[in-house]
Amino acid sequence: MRIALFGSSFNTDDTTVITTLFERLSIYDTEVFIETRYAKLLQQHQSLAFLKTTDTWTSLDDRFDLLITIGGDGTMLRAIKHLSGFSIPVIGINTGRLGFLATIQKKLINKAIDDLYAKRYSISERCVLELKTDHSIKGINSNDIALNEITVSRKDTTAMVKIETFLDGDYLTSYWADGLIVSTPTGSTGYSLSCGGPIVMPQSNNLVLTPIAPHNLNARPLIIPDHIEITLRVSSRTEQFLVSMDSTVVSVSTDTFLNINKSSQTIKMVELNNEGFLPTLRKKLLWGEDKRNLNNN
Repeated sequence: MRIALFGSSFNTDDTTVITTLFERLSIYDTEVFIETRYAKLLQQHQSLAFLKTTDTWTSLDDRFDLLITIGGDGTMLRAIKHLSGFSIPVIGINTGRLGFLATIQKKLINKAIDDLYAKRYSISERCVLELKTDHSIKGINSNDIALNEITVSRKDTTAMVKIETFLDGDYLTSYWADGLIVSTPTGSTGYSLSCGGPIVMPQSNNLVLTPIAPHNLNARPLIIPDHIEITLRVSSRTEQFLVSMDSTVVSVSTDTFLNINKSSQTIKMVELNNEGFLPTLRKKLLWGEDKRNLNNN
């Protein structure tokens, strides 16, 4: 198996994680390649001196069988950028906090690797969003994708922005708010959830529009079919507003039209047995903490 490894930061607590991972992978016939920038970061630490001879990569290709991320959900979202155009499955080792996307816990690395090689997993195909504009945007490329959400929000002002919203060209409404989140089902447990949006099953063919602190008292999150094109036009007291695609945030001029669509691409996420969406909901959102439910587990 040919595995790509990606991370965005390193702290001393990660030493055991990386050592354990490489020791377990060495049991199997595995080729491991570390993303170049991450490799340079790791090689600075004497405790990881054994990585100095490990191969590296700057871009992925279809020869890779799997991408493993080390970090939190943000790390996985950054890794997704490298998967654009490829069908390489991804799985994450969680060294962050909540870990909705990066589901392998540090103490279960050995079991997870064994499960991968024994094929005790399934593949969950997740939809992603793409963004087209009538102006070029510095910092966002035409092939960039977002697994969680695309968000517009105010910049350099405490005043609300006005977000005129169209669905397949038909006018929906104008949100007076701090911003608007366009979320995939995968992203429904992220920023959208914290702003009052619904949780959506990953297999659902829907998108969610969630306003951020709306001043329209009747504005509520809206679920729409994912084949609909969403067009946004933002007005502000300043000449710019912010657009984010997962972990990428850029400034955009207010005369820009944003067209958001579901991409023809998908992201293949590895779900180990007993680590699917519903078990993750129960663990991460503590839905099983009600002791009246103990007899049902």
